[in-house]
Amino acid sequence: MIFEVATATKIVFGDGVVTRLGELARAIVGADPEPIPALLVTGRDGARAGVARAALEDARFALVAFEVHGEPTTDDASAAVLRAREKGVRAVIAVGGGSAIDLGKAVAALVTHPGDPLDYLEVVGRGRPLVRDSLPFVAVPTTAGTGAEVTKNAVLCEPKTRVKVSMRSDRMLPRLALVDPELTLSVPPAVTAATGLDALTQVIEPFVSCAASPFTDGLAREGIVRGARSLRTAFTRGDDREARRDLALTSLFGGLCLANAKLGVVHGFAGPIGGAFDAPHGAICARLLPLAIEINVRAIRARGEPAMLARFDELARLLTGRSEAIADDAVTFTDALVRDLAISRLSTYGVRESDVPGLVERCERASSTKGNPILLERTELSSLLMRAL
Repeated sequence: MIFEVATATKIVFGDGVVTRLGELARAIVGADPEPIPALLVTGRDGARAGVARAALEDARFALVAFEVHGEPTTDDASAAVLRAREKGVRAVIAVGGGSAIDLGKAVAALVTHPGDPLDYLEVVGRGRPLVRDSLPFVAVPTTAGTGAEVTKNAVLCEPKTRVKVSMRSDRMLPRLALVDPELTLSVPPAVTAATGLDALTQVIEPFVSCAASPFTDGLAREGIVRGARSLRTAFTRGDDREARRDLALTSLFGGLCLANAKLGVVHGFAGPIGGAFDAPHGAICARLLPLAIEINVRAIRARGEPAMLARFDELARLLTGRSEAIADDAVTFTDALVRDLAISRLSTYGVRESDVPGLVERCERASSTKGNPILLERTELSSLLMRAL
């Protein structure tokens, strides 16, 4: 048994911990009494980062603001790097959803390296390794979804090719991940649904992955139970603190799992679809999740893999809380959850039948697909995607 574990240097979790952001960030960057210039990356609604901004300013950070509108692109990264260099920032702090955190993570690495983002991107870029440490990077999520605050990659969209790919390196791991569930209390229902189902997917896929380990299994089991029991509550009663706490933990555990195991065919499709269409990552994952579980279970039975089937039986027990549940109940549970949370079909975002062959081909090449518990045939992948339209 061989596995490795890599994550953020420090993780701080709990209600209200955002008020400690200034002191914690200062401990990382240095005790210089003078104001420390830092790039503050936020989403479109920068006002949601107000408490974090106040804590940083109280700790004498001179903040340089950068907003990312939608999922980050290589152009966004280049613009943010230019601003960071012009202002001589000594740290990067991202407060927002996965888009803000991924962009901040990329910028912290790129500021210390020559060239542009394409020099370091996988697949569509030159894939050069990062040879210098990133600027100190702090991640503060305001949604419970991607778990990007504890991962070593940043997903960027390359506008010319319409492909979403990663920069990836241990040097990109955040120095501090500060997770405060109170920051998610104002997240609207539709975003709660999409990000929450993304978080649930990111504990389910590593749990059934061919690269699962005892380390990720423990986190995944805990995350699956918490996400399954609380997602509907957070969707219908956004101010329910216990439900928000559960989802924040599910998201955090999902990030730890995906960074130290692998994902699967849901994320194998999510990257190509998200790059080619204006569709939120979480919504894509949500729509595909029950269909992927179903087709994996069917393929595992057809190919006679009892150990893999037993893992899906356990997944069903974790999701439903029923000791007699079997793999098919995992399909039923996640399908009902997707319906109850009003997740749209992929055709809503412009995906058509004619797009299926190209998306299947990209899915087959995706790094996430390599973590799927079983090798799915092209016809199986096509069937899965057709049913999601």
